[in-house]
Amino acid sequence: MKQGPLPSVDSPDDMTGPADLPTCGPLPTRVGVAGPAPDEPLGVVAVGPAGAERRAVLATLLGLDPVMLTVPAGSWLVVRNAKVPTRAAFVPGYRQPHSYGADRDAAGPALARPPRRVELSVPEPLLRHFTLIDVPDTATLGVSGTRVLLEAAGRAGALLFVIAADQAFTAAELNLLAEVAPTPVEVVFAVTPGAAGWAPLADGAATTEGAGASVPPVGGAETEVDAVAVTVEAHRAALLAAVPALVGARWFPVDDADTAADLRRALVGWASREGLQRASVDPPMLPGQQGRVAVAADPGDWSERLDRQARSCAQRIRQHLALELANIHLRAVQEIVFGVGCAGLPDLLDREMAALSLLATAQCDQAVRGIVTDVASQVLGAPPAEGVRRRIAAAVQYGLADHRPGHELDKVLLITSTAGVAELTGAEAIDAAASYPAASRSEVLPPVAVALSGGCWQRWRTPGNDDHSAARAWSQRAVREVELGLSREISRRFEVIRLSLGVVLSDAVDHGILLA
Repeated sequence: MKQGPLPSVDSPDDMTGPADLPTCGPLPTRVGVAGPAPDEPLGVVAVGPAGAERRAVLATLLGLDPVMLTVPAGSWLVVRNAKVPTRAAFVPGYRQPHSYGADRDAAGPALARPPRRVELSVPEPLLRHFTLIDVPDTATLGVSGTRVLLEAAGRAGALLFVIAADQAFTAAELNLLAEVAPTPVEVVFAVTPGAAGWAPLADGAATTEGAGASVPPVGGAETEVDAVAVTVEAHRAALLAAVPALVGARWFPVDDADTAADLRRALVGWASREGLQRASVDPPMLPGQQGRVAVAADPGDWSERLDRQARSCAQRIRQHLALELANIHLRAVQEIVFGVGCAGLPDLLDREMAALSLLATAQCDQAVRGIVTDVASQVLGAPPAEGVRRRIAAAVQYGLADHRPGHELDKVLLITSTAGVAELTGAEAIDAAASYPAASRSEVLPPVAVALSGGCWQRWRTPGNDDHSAARAWSQRAVREVELGLSREISRRFEVIRLSLGVVLSDAVDHGILLA
């Protein structure tokens, strides 16, 4: 089937709708670090280059065999506290996780594609303070994987960067840390021995700050220095030269259980402080959360405003996603021609779809919040208090089921091996497509979820299937089908928002008070 041209790559600011539609307000144009919700569980996201023994550091912190933390390439590992040890793989395209044993000798399930995440639950006191999340190596994240990591770190609250003594920060890693630096995310560094142990001291003694300073030679006599401290300080100096905002980050050399104890205590201390701070953000009772709210004497033509806002936001989001999909197609072609080749196409596209899902979800959430606030302000005569806004949002969410018979919004769009898009409905299906799921969600709409089916891996990793032209054509068709599927879903979502919010506010206008 002949495909239409992909949208041109222009600035999102140049994408405007018809003149008769109002602007939808600023929408996020990329996934990044966002503040966590007050009820979001604390988490520590571990990241770093390959060869830094990151898995060994995490196993030492948890007192586990490193084999227990092994996951398929490209999958995330989420370690939680539980009385009974369990391990399960969450794979897009399935509603239920694939369970396998939680002992070191248990073999993983035979899967057509890598899971988005593997959840390991073990009885470990440290995990009572926070969840531990291990992500793929930094060299394999790419643009999209880094965006997913930033979103997860923002919700979790802490980032643990593990690097070996004989490794240097890459440009991509420095860019990642530079994006995290100005945010509230706590950044902690762990340095492990390199292949030859701790790096030897060069050119005599050197002075270090904050990591066991060495003693300079006195009277010509050679003084033994701490190679571990000098190595840690060298890494710290290299980082601060590029990212000076991380001057307050703490550094820990880790090579055994004793040295890991300091890192463990630092993470527990952070969790205690962060837990108290999050608990104080959301008061027990918000203003306007209870009681009746009067409606404005003359709310005007609020329903027409609601219609325009819903159409405008749907159109704006469709345009943003079309631009992002055009960029994804370009990166897919680069991977085919200049990267791993056809075999690397499924991994790259799946990471891209994960980041695209987060972006579409964030845009829908922000747009719906803006619509509720804007139209409710006209009906009530003043901007609603946060408690009132949440009551309206809850009533809208409750009414969504009445306006979507046969069209579930809890839906995963799966790219098939034939470059088509299949649909799988259900909240469990959406959960299986998440790299790091939220414990609870207060937004009106369910998350957007797009992923690749296992057939895509089977097709492009088959030996001998290395036709670059066919892969480029396949990726273009797949991206186009995702664009069409997302366009339909975005339109449907804002249509049911328009209908449900219209019922809630119409009832308030008829009664003269908001009863939501």
